[in-house]
Amino acid sequence: MTTITTGPGPRLEEITPANFEAAMGIRVRPDQEFAVSPVVKSLAEAYVHPGTAWPRLIVDEDRPVGFLMAFLDIDWHLDGTVIRSGLWRLNIAADQQGRGYGRFAVESVAAEIRRRGGKELYVTWHEGPAGPAGFYAGLGFRPNGELSEGETVGVLELS
Repeated sequence: MTTITTGPGPRLEEITPANFEAAMGIRVRPDQEFAVSPVVKSLAEAYVHPGTAWPRLIVDEDRPVGFLMAFLDIDWHLDGTVIRSGLWRLNIAADQQGRGYGRFAVESVAAEIRRRGGKELYVTWHEGPAGPAGFYAGLGFRPNGELSEGETVGVLELS
């Protein structure tokens, strides 16, 4: 099992039989469900996109607090002209929000993209009062003028 740590505090774990149920138990607030698919859908998509999906459980001490899934080097327009990497899904457990786990998740994905030589981190989000636009803006993401399946596309330049 690969675990990514940044010292004391949260860490990422690969999804394995040992932590599968914990990952499946991650639930966002009910008013956020419109904005992010449940973990079960993400894991199904990871199964059918094994070369590009990067699912991870976010754990603090022994407590599962969230789930993320990155996409790595996908063919954005399905024509070979634009290859991108970014954050596909971010589910922070309803009772764990506001504790820095979302920031940790984005920073972890950024570190993985940098490790692979990437210079930009992409994300999409649903607009709306309970949507994550403010969260992503606070981390430095800027809309790039595109929509993807009706969602705003944002990009963060990685240095």
